[in-house]
Amino acid sequence: MSHKVSTTWKENMHFESTNPGGVLDIDAGIENGGEGKGYRPKALMLSALAGCSGLDVASLIKKMRLDVVDFKIETEGFLTDEDPAIYHSVQVDYHFYGGNLDEDKLTKAVNLSIEKYCGVMKMFEAFAKVQTAIHFHKEGY
Repeated sequence: MSHKVSTTWKENMHFESTNPGGVLDIDAGIENGGEGKGYRPKALMLSALAGCSGLDVASLIKKMRLDVVDFKIETEGFLTDEDPAIYHSVQVDYHFYGGNLDEDKLTKAVNLSIEKYCGVMKMFEAFAKVQTAIHFHKEGY
């Protein structure tokens, strides 16, 4: 199996990239000579990490028949100071919302993603220190 992505230069620092799920624009920020017309490549890596783990957890929420009103993942990558700047560490925060959250099962779902299923997580662990935290929000539900 493989994934193939085609990325085409549109103008200046703007590229269009086809992905098996659609098309997205990539551009540098104004501070780096771009016009901010698209996603930033390094930040896309963080989205890939959250998306990969999120898909795992969402699947496990469904399989475990858990009562979750909302779920989000916040990721923050910390870059080295030297060029090329790479992520030396990443923080991944899982947030679950609902009045009837099963904390043990949700923790198990997150841990299964982190330790067993999420290939993007394993790729990140090859070059960065990845820290995770789980937050349960029950008030107001």
